[in-house]
Amino acid sequence: MFDMGFTEMMLIGIVALIVIGPERLPGVARTAGKYFGRLKRFMTTVKADVEQELRADELRQILADQQRELDTLKDSISDAGKEIEKEVSAVAEAGASVADSVDEPPDHDPLPDLDAVEVPAAEASTRPKVDEAASDVPAAEESARPKSDEVASDVKS
Repeated sequence: MFDMGFTEMMLIGIVALIVIGPERLPGVARTAGKYFGRLKRFMTTVKADVEQELRADELRQILADQQRELDTLKDSISDAGKEIEKEVSAVAEAGASVADSVDEPPDHDPLPDLDAVEVPAAEASTRPKVDEAASDVPAAEESARPKSDEVASDVKS
């Protein structure tokens, strides 16, 4: 603090011994040491208080920065929510218009009446009838199956 070396302290001690005297020097040294200790504790306390205030100021600054970031995030989230609400309402309106159009009867019949459709005579004769097609399937399956005698002879050999 005062940056005093050993020689300066020795010089002050010799001058104090000559000026104050040997009887009162121990009491004065004790009192000076007590005041010097108080001064040192006071300076340490002041230094700690200043550092604490600086840290508190830094924390306030960090808190303010975080609050600003939080506010910007809140704004962006609320903007996104508003956009989503707009899109949802647009989809709901589109769905309602589609539902309205489905509920309305069409102007024309979308499927033709199959009884009214005439099949040309050439196509009618070449098309197999349903009963003929059903009777052909079992016959084809029987010809593809091996007979039991053939299977037995294959197994023995």
